[in-house]
This record gives sequence, C-alpha cells and structure tokens, in this order.
Amino acid sequence: MKATDTSVNISANTSAHPPGRPRARRTAVPAVLAVLAVLAVLGSFSLATAPAALADGIRDRQWGLDAVGAREAWKTTKGEGVTVAVLDTGVDAGHPDLRDRVLEGRDLIGFGAREGDPHWARHGTAMAGIIAGRGHGPGDGQGVLGVAPEARILPVRVLLEDGDPQRKRAREERGGALAEGIRWAADHGADVINLSLGDDSASAHPDPEEDAAVRYALGKGAVVVASAGNGGEDGDRVSYPAAYPGVIAVTAVDRTGARAPFSTRRWYATVSAPGDDVVITYPDGEYYEGWGTSAAAAFVSGCVALVRAAHPDLSPAQVKELIAGTARDTPPGGRSDELGTGIVNPAAAIELGAGVEPRRQRPAAEAYPGEYFGPGPASDGVPGGRLAPAAAAAGTLLVVCAGVLYRGARTSGRAGREPLG
Repeated sequence: MKATDTSVNISANTSAHPPGRPRARRTAVPAVLAVLAVLAVLGSFSLATAPAALADGIRDRQWGLDAVGAREAWKTTKGEGVTVAVLDTGVDAGHPDLRDRVLEGRDLIGFGAREGDPHWARHGTAMAGIIAGRGHGPGDGQGVLGVAPEARILPVRVLLEDGDPQRKRAREERGGALAEGIRWAADHGADVINLSLGDDSASAHPDPEEDAAVRYALGKGAVVVASAGNGGEDGDRVSYPAAYPGVIAVTAVDRTGARAPFSTRRWYATVSAPGDDVVITYPDGEYYEGWGTSAAAAFVSGCVALVRAAHPDLSPAQVKELIAGTARDTPPGGRSDELGTGIVNPAAAIELGAGVEPRRQRPAAEAYPGEYFGPGPASDGVPGGRLAPAAAAAGTLLVVCAGVLYRGARTSGRAGREPLG
C-alpha cells in the first residue's frame, strides 16, 4: 500500500465551483478568513476568500475549544514539555500562530513543493494549528489558539498536497514513507503521533509495515491518534492507519454534538471531537474554516498532549483508556460506531489519571500464560468502574482511517494515503 500525497487546489473564484459539489461558505472574520470545502477525496480544496474584518474575531469562532473543555484542562496544564509529531504534508514553522512551537523535523519525500510554493504544507499547517497554535499579537490574543498551546510540533513530511505536480511520483517512489515516519517520530521524542491521513478507498487494506510501525511507536511510549475517515456518506469503508490496533480513532461531531454526516461509522471508533466549521491556520497567513475527521483527530491529539503533560508516566494503552473512559455525552450502551464512547474530555481524563498507577506499555502480542483459559486480560492499571466501557471500546480498537480535513464530493477511484479533510 503506497503512502500518497494530497495537496490543495485553491480558487478564490466561487463561480467556478464544480456542479453538484457544495459551495464554500463565506465567513467574515478577522485577518481575512477564507472558507474551505473539500472538492475531492484526494484533498482538493475550493477556497472563497472572505472580506477582512475590523477586529480579530477568530477566537470567537473556535467553538471546538469549548466543546472539548480545553479551558478547564488548562487549569492543570497547557501541554508544556510534550512533543506532538504531525505526519502530514509539512508544517509552516513561520506561521505567526506557530512561532517557537515547531521543532526541526524530517522530510521523507525529498522532492515536490518547497516553502513558499503554492502547494506547500497546507494540510499539515492546519493540523498543527489545531493542536498547538499559540496565537499572535499583543498577549497572543489574536489568531488561532490550539488545544495544547504550549506543546511542541515535530513535523514529518510523509505526503504531498494533492495539487503538487510531483504527487504521482511520490506515490510511486515513497510508498513506505508513512511507516518510516511513524518509526522516525517515535525515535525522536514524539509523545503523541497525529495521523490526519489515511486510505478508505475500496482497495484499502492493512499494510504489515505500517502495522508494525504503529506497534513500535506504542512500545516506545508514543500515543498514536488517527482520523476515522470521511466515508460517512460514501459507504463507511474501513480505513488505515486508523484501523490498526492500539490507535485512538477519532470521528467528527458538529456544533450540536451530533455526528457530522461525512464522518465514518465503524466499530473501531474510539472517541469523537469537533470536525465541522473548524477554524484553521494556513501557510498563506490567512485563516479558513474546514471540516473533516482530520480536524477531529488533531483536536484529540491536542487533548492527549494535555493528558501526557499531566501524567507523563502513563503508557499509551492507559492514556487511550483514560481518553475513552472519560468522554462526555456517551451514547446509550457505552459507545457507538458513530461517536465511540463520546466527545473527548481532557479535563476529566487528567483528573481520573491522577489515581492511575503507571504501567509500562505491553507488547501487542504476548506469550500465552501457563493456563489457556483464565479470568481474561488484566487491565493496564486504570481503575475499573468508570473505565469499564472504555476497555471494550478502547483497548484493541481498530480505527478507521483518515478524514479529508475539508469536505465535499468524493472521487471513487482514490487509493493510497491522503491527508483527510
């Protein structure tokens, strides 16, 4: 399975909107907010630039921070000391909302668009802003504020944007970039690995090297988060890498807390997070609104960063159980394919985590004990009662893959990894 790249085709001319595809919504917000819509499952975007506003109202539009209770969690931590690897199309370290937050990463593609080019680091910069944006201006009071604004971003370029002329070449020559990137991030200090990408095409299937890379990262202590997929209106196909064991798979909700129509429904969903009308950063210095499970995964990666900052010794399995077991608005029966165990709630996870005894991450496969039938697998050290539903929903959940950060009509022939909206 080849790791593919996905870029962004930008158009400020809404009259050129393809027939049958939803139009980008205009939004007047400060610092020029453009509205983003996905035109194809490969990650093409149609942008309609909105008029500049008189005052910076971007913070007022960041409804997702309140939806996940970020400010309550900030009473304990804002993610200081935690490194989140963003495996994507690259990250613009020069964006004012990301200054001093982006570490030196690695480009595993080696060709394609470069900094300053039209198809450089769009999707990855958007994800980084959701995770660790710090704002800008006096008192950092303007621009995008991330879920974990004191966390650091480790960029690993494993994809090219959809509009990059070198995209086809990258798919053919860099098919192993995702697996390599996961291992590289785990070896270079990543506490959390964000995978807002994936393959939910009809030909999607597990890749042994990627599966092994995920297990390697978990064994090194990195929590792996991936978008569940944007196939909710297109067959709900299984997607990878979100469907690998041990990954926190994230579905998307809208402002009302309901499942976003595009969000894939599968039994491996772990939790849900905001993924509709989400304000994002962009390398061009402007701001956009986008939607997709990619954004939802980035929200959860930010939440995981907060939990890791508060409880750095917990294993990835314990963090996953905490995240799943403390979600709010839990569906009847403890979980659902649409929402997992509910909407992520980092403050509750931090509070419950204070009573958890740290345990090392167990290997994905262990030798059988002396008896073949026993009481079942032991917990990973998280108190039972409140986390009982999570054990089933989070312990070995396979997660659906990638959501195209921006939604819109899909093409039917997509194959390979894509930045999902």
